[in-house]
Amino acid sequence: MPEPLWRSRPTAFEMRPADRVRRRQVADGIHLSEGYSNAYLIVTAAGRIVVNTGMGFEAPLHKEYFDAVDRGPVRYIVLTQGHVDHVGGVDCFREPGTEIVAHANNAAQQAYDARLAPFRARRSSFAFAEAFARMAGDRGAPPPVQSRPTPTITFEDRYNFTLGDARVELIGCPGAETEDSLVVWLPARGMCFTGNVFGALFGHFPNLVTIRGDRHRDALRYVATLDRLIALDAETLLVGHFDPVHGRAVIRAELARMKDAVLYVHDAVVAAMNAGDDVWTAMRTITLPPALEVGQGYGKVAWSARAIWETYQGWFHGRSTTELYAVPATSVQADLVRLAGGPDAIAAAAATKAAAAPLEALHLAEVALAAAPRHAGAIAASLAAHRTLLAASVNFWETRWLENEIRKLERLRDTPP
Repeated sequence: MPEPLWRSRPTAFEMRPADRVRRRQVADGIHLSEGYSNAYLIVTAAGRIVVNTGMGFEAPLHKEYFDAVDRGPVRYIVLTQGHVDHVGGVDCFREPGTEIVAHANNAAQQAYDARLAPFRARRSSFAFAEAFARMAGDRGAPPPVQSRPTPTITFEDRYNFTLGDARVELIGCPGAETEDSLVVWLPARGMCFTGNVFGALFGHFPNLVTIRGDRHRDALRYVATLDRLIALDAETLLVGHFDPVHGRAVIRAELARMKDAVLYVHDAVVAAMNAGDDVWTAMRTITLPPALEVGQGYGKVAWSARAIWETYQGWFHGRSTTELYAVPATSVQADLVRLAGGPDAIAAAAATKAAAAPLEALHLAEVALAAAPRHAGAIAASLAAHRTLLAASVNFWETRWLENEIRKLERLRDTPP
């Protein structure tokens, strides 16, 4: 079996805003401008098609490049999903008469994102706040406001149009990363613009639940999306991040591996539920066999095992009566510290576990810090445990979370009482 493609592709740590370097022609009449999400230009004799527009602050750079390539009218803007890194620059590209094409669920997706915008900003700031702060400093002002476009054409399953010599087929994939996902298919050329239908990274396990806070994504609907793409038998995938993927055999093998990996985890979770295991056991023990190994740089198998479990079961795990009530376990942590004779002993126990059992160390350190928030030993033990976890992490979200927690603990440690 060939080496998985994800091993040789960039990781999420290499995502960055649009610039004047990472833009190029990727096929005759098709141009790519990279940013936090890829924007594409399709040039025809009858005008231009833009596929995704980047975030609001990136769109001027995308447009600068696309206008340098061709100054024909923008006849269509196609949005592969409603996330801000795809739709945020629409206002920069829209011209009189431009059709904005999206899935029928686009309005609901944008409304859903807007409804939770303050919550998401807080929950995802640990991953992007420093990058956005640097950008604001570079520009001397906050980034421009994101577009919130209203599509002029929507569809549910399929929509086709022709512009010049380009026959374009749009295929709805609402079981992918968002409920309004779609792909753009050029059948005459065997090319498919996928956006983030797979997730952010091609060849990696999907993020069936995001730690920034999002709806659970159904594993079997994701597999159905992969089936739609496998059926296209594409020669080229123009993906949402980094370079296109070329070669029918390679693409078939990669899509089959991703499909089989997700089905393997799904079926293992279902088997664990029916066998009477608990979710923590499933998270610890379900791993992919070598033949199905995929990347875990954005989503993780363990996180998705829990997402699949809770998609079926919901939030009540039946482990304790206390799950039913609004009094968390943290409410008795100070009592535990008092009964243990104070935070010193608990912090010392946490310190001994920080290297070999960092998660157990964190449980203990958090108990001590609940009763004594500035306890030096508990802070040190928590820092050591976080650093142990960070050293082993290859996942973007996990790494950024751990780095942020370490910064918070270091500030707590270094700030005078």
